[in-house]
Amino acid sequence: MTIKEIAQLAGVSSAAVSRYLNGGYVSDEKKKQIKRVIEETGYQPSAQARILRTKKACLVGVVVPKINSESVSRVTAGIEQVLSRRGYQMLLASTDNDPAKEITYLKIFENYPVDGIILIGTVITAEHRKFLKYSRVPVVVVGQYTKYANCIYHDDYGAGKAMGKVVAGALKDGGKVAYIGVTKEDKAVGVAREEGFRAGLKSAGMELSCTGKAEFTMESGYQAALEILEENREIRILSCATDTIAAGAIEALLTYSRKKVPEEARRSGGRMRYILDNSGIRVTGFGDNQFLKAVTGGIPTVHFGYKTSGIRGAELLLDVIERGEKIPVEMKLGFRMVNGQEEEDAS
Repeated sequence: MTIKEIAQLAGVSSAAVSRYLNGGYVSDEKKKQIKRVIEETGYQPSAQARILRTKKACLVGVVVPKINSESVSRVTAGIEQVLSRRGYQMLLASTDNDPAKEITYLKIFENYPVDGIILIGTVITAEHRKFLKYSRVPVVVVGQYTKYANCIYHDDYGAGKAMGKVVAGALKDGGKVAYIGVTKEDKAVGVAREEGFRAGLKSAGMELSCTGKAEFTMESGYQAALEILEENREIRILSCATDTIAAGAIEALLTYSRKKVPEEARRSGGRMRYILDNSGIRVTGFGDNQFLKAVTGGIPTVHFGYKTSGIRGAELLLDVIERGEKIPVEMKLGFRMVNGQEEEDAS
């Protein structure tokens, strides 16, 4: 089916159909005729023809560290909300937290007919900086600060400091605190969040007793927490860089205690809550994971505006694509403490 055939069936000119498809002026009567024929025939404009006419593919490439992540799904939901409203489609590439794969996908998208790219960043390497600096298409980075592209990032230092204060307040009667972080190559979660946490403790006259390192998985959190607990008997709070790591740490408490969860608690879905209530050790996280909240009743954590970051990132990218906006943008989003004694809303 061609534009000429649509025009013949609708009883209008080919120019009128072309204007209709590209958002130009067409009388209300002709709009109805053209719309009726398109709906009856199921006509879909050729993507290649649209690119030639408009110089846009109406496609945005989105590179994510992994798909099975609640925080990433919240970011992509925000991106999709904006793109669909403004007539764009999203092409998603998952890298399984592999920086080399990120570079590969960024280059694929650059050479594919996409109008722009959104990178949900974890690690910004020299290769990333080189790509961002010389990319032929607009790029917005979400989740990490960079001076080489427009970026939307979170106040990880402020969130870490607020959590440090909450933890210090919970240890007024004594006890030690351990922190399970992630790779320092991740400047947001691995560096800023931990430095903020240390600063929060220091403001209350406390210091970390020990630290561990995990990957962004429950299994890794379990192993790191178990190693800390077996070597440090006076730990009373395990603070984790993410809620996923915290979930693993809760499981480690059960192994460490060598207790069994009662059948009633398992059947009622209160297994993790039982572990926390009977271990004598508290666990905190970052991310406000809704699944963890459901199975624990809620641990002290931090809510970040992940969906908001996706919305703002997509809006920023489309402003560059459609209006040629040249002013560099660095947007830092706030946070909110959840289930902490010190409720804090930062912006």
